[in-house]
Amino acid sequence: MLVKTYGSAVYGINATTVTVETNINPGVNFFLVGLPDSAVKESEKRIDAALRNNHYKMPGKSIVINMAPADIRKEGSSYDLTIAVGILAASEQIKADRVGDYIIMGELSLDGGLQPIKGVLPIAIQAREEKFKGIILPKQNAREAAIVNGLEVYGVESIVEVIDFFNGKIELEQTIVNTRDEFFSKINDVEFDFSDVKGQENIKRALEIAAAGGHNVILIGPPGAGKTMLAKRLPTILPPMNLHEALETTKIHSVAGKMGKNVGLVSTRPFRSPHHTISDVTSF
Repeated sequence: MLVKTYGSAVYGINATTVTVETNINPGVNFFLVGLPDSAVKESEKRIDAALRNNHYKMPGKSIVINMAPADIRKEGSSYDLTIAVGILAASEQIKADRVGDYIIMGELSLDGGLQPIKGVLPIAIQAREEKFKGIILPKQNAREAAIVNGLEVYGVESIVEVIDFFNGKIELEQTIVNTRDEFFSKINDVEFDFSDVKGQENIKRALEIAAAGGHNVILIGPPGAGKTMLAKRLPTILPPMNLHEALETTKIHSVAGKMGKNVGLVSTRPFRSPHHTISDVTSF
């Protein structure tokens, strides 16, 4: 039986939908094709253990899985759940009538639990553009994906919940986030503030002029003079980001895996502190 499930690959800050075609025939082999890297190939062992520990099984037949488009490299462990659902549906352990309506992503633990993944926001944006009904992913990533309006977002904690959902035994709770409320509620939620700095009047005046005029600043001085302390607080006197800037910033943080658990939207201007030994290429 042939079943198609859908995942997504992130390149830069944009996502490309990946079709995972699972075909099961008589035999005893397992083939995973479509330019997967080592982490994707290792999914067979994680899926096998996760299914067995939850009273399901890998079918003892010839399993061929193709990840299309085959000319794009698939990286990471976030396809575990996509492949597992395809195997279960193709072996008729779950009903296959709804699996193609959703983008399904998540890294499996050996006990069937789901670990958070990177790049959820661009994946959700691409899912909405391609008219998918919704997205199923680890619970820790649900609020980030729910920023995208017009898409049903279901956060799950284990593969058993996904199986029961497709078999019609349970209804998953949809995660809903009001993007504007999320944005405006945290727009002034800053860890550091420019008003914390006592003294340093000349430097503070220079930074205020730079912030007002959009100028670059170079701070030179011995260690401990307060360069990083002042630079870290400079974003708090810049104009707040608008919603479009917040979404673009969140996409970058999402792809880099810097979002943290249950974080929806990055509403404040970020600060990065690269080491002085980095190369010119790295600094841009």
